[in-house]
Amino acid sequence: MDAQNLEAINGLLDEDVAIREKIKEQVTEFDKKARTLSGILNRIHATRAGQLPALFDTARPILDSCKESTAALADIVPPSQFWRWKEMWHNSLRTAIFSATLMEFLQHGGLMTLPAVAETLGIKPEWQGRCALPAEDYLHGVISLVNELSRLAVNAVTLGDFDQPIKISLFVKDVFAGFAMLNLKNDTLRRRYDSLKYDIKKIEEVVYDVSLRKLAPSASDKK
Repeated sequence: MDAQNLEAINGLLDEDVAIREKIKEQVTEFDKKARTLSGILNRIHATRAGQLPALFDTARPILDSCKESTAALADIVPPSQFWRWKEMWHNSLRTAIFSATLMEFLQHGGLMTLPAVAETLGIKPEWQGRCALPAEDYLHGVISLVNELSRLAVNAVTLGDFDQPIKISLFVKDVFAGFAMLNLKNDTLRRRYDSLKYDIKKIEEVVYDVSLRKLAPSASDKK
């Protein structure tokens, strides 16, 4: 290769290194926020229902601060290069999605939609090609939500909340039915979806025990 060609290639390599370092710096901050948020929300397993609003008040500012990270990433990533760099922050993004959907369920009892999650994390439609919220990452976050709720169903009973497992059961079955209608091509996503059957079984066992002891109305009465 001639000297001019080598110089051009070196320039491109240096540019990639510079972009990677800038992204890495922002991802470190994003990951810190996502892990802190997840740690705070982990307290739901030892927090009674009446004290949850105070817990969410602590978590909300951190969730809102994730908008700063997504905006910074959108500024760094060159146009049309989102898919080239997204693997650097997809774990942090999925953790943030999980936290947002968990808070939504515990506060309002429903599933936060993909557009609503994108809005919560400050991901704007005009950023397509630089920073977006892929459906795959959203679904991974929702699966993590179900995993967490299966654990909460058990711990809620320990805290004396016998209605929560029934609410969780109805919600999780609805989510599972929705997944069943999707054409999942991704192997990792498919395996995680298949594992939801074990979460449902665990929740059903809790609901059965609560109903058998007449500690709460049956799931059918909740519909």
